[in-house]
Amino acid sequence: MASPLLCDNVTPECPVEASIYGYYPNTFANCFFAAFFGLFTFLNVYLGWRYRTWTYMIGMGLGCLSSCVGYAGRIMLHTNPFNSTAFKLQITLLIIAPAYLSAAIYLTLKHICLCFGEKWSRIRPRFYTWIFIFADSISLALQGAGGGIAASAGSNSKLRAKGDHLAMAGIVWQVFTLTAFGVFVVDFVVRRKRALKLHPFSEEAKATISSSKFRLFALGLATAFIAIFLRCVYRIPEMSGGWRNPIMQNEMLFIICEGV
Repeated sequence: MASPLLCDNVTPECPVEASIYGYYPNTFANCFFAAFFGLFTFLNVYLGWRYRTWTYMIGMGLGCLSSCVGYAGRIMLHTNPFNSTAFKLQITLLIIAPAYLSAAIYLTLKHICLCFGEKWSRIRPRFYTWIFIFADSISLALQGAGGGIAASAGSNSKLRAKGDHLAMAGIVWQVFTLTAFGVFVVDFVVRRKRALKLHPFSEEAKATISSSKFRLFALGLATAFIAIFLRCVYRIPEMSGGWRNPIMQNEMLFIICEGV
């Protein structure tokens, strides 16, 4: 068998098992997710334009678009698992996509605190946006740079290791940032709930919390947050084992943990 680094197509000397993922990516699953995120790219842009939620629209739009193109790269890998361009495209975009999505989620905490009572927030609501977007930018930069370096390293193992370490640092930082955000959200909800007897909701807050649209939105945010958190936790063992490790080559695990 030829060295995987010298392979550019599947041949008897370069079997699919020698590729980084070790399999032909499932066409149906990747087409589904590419279409799913493509659809939600347009929906987020439309809703953001309609309701003038520009910053939230940018975060959600870029996150969905990155995922869509990333899964398109995996579709290309089904045709040729040794396609280096497709590999670089999918690994870079699928790594950074959650950073955009989580940035959009971070924006909501400020407005929730302002609506339901900012005095029960540990810090001033306006600082949430700056703190978490800044932290997310660090994660995005590390993951984007690391993924790009690792995917372009070729036979340079030292350069590839540097890229891996950068991407891993970005993922770990993202998990830490998500955890901190979750703690602030839970802390605010608990403190506000305890204060309800002495400090009931304002009329605006009552109308908001009784709105079915807000409840669905809150449920969607919570679901998205949990999914992004689990996806980032999955990426840690997937990337830490090095290229072609058993977790990286487990397609079903990838579909479950990345696709959510």
